[in-house]
Amino acid sequence: MSVLGEGQPLSLPINMAQQGAALQICNLELVKGGIEHMKRKCSELQQLIDEQEEEKATLQREIEKMSYKLTQLNDSLSRKVAAKREYDRTISETEVAYSKILESSQVLLNMVQREASCLEHVMVKKINAEDTFPSCMFR
Repeated sequence: MSVLGEGQPLSLPINMAQQGAALQICNLELVKGGIEHMKRKCSELQQLIDEQEEEKATLQREIEKMSYKLTQLNDSLSRKVAAKREYDRTISETEVAYSKILESSQVLLNMVQREASCLEHVMVKKINAEDTFPSCMFR
């Protein structure tokens, strides 16, 4: 009697063949399923990449718009600061000139008042027929 028995040598290869075929089918399904799973993940990642690329492009356009606006604002600001500086300079010069005019006007007013007083004194003396002249006339 053999160790394996009489019918076993024939059934063993068939059983192994069936198991091999089943294993091969299982491997194919695993590989196919794994590949399909990876393809789905790849597709999902591509969708996320596309969305982020679009968001990136949108942000880039906004940055360009803001950069242009910032440049325009800086140019406008520079012109306004220069104009204000010119106004400040003109105001300062005008105030100095006005101060000098006021000072000159005060000097002129004092001189006119002194001369008017002197002239009035002379006229009073002439009217009174005096021959003396005030000292202010001989400067």
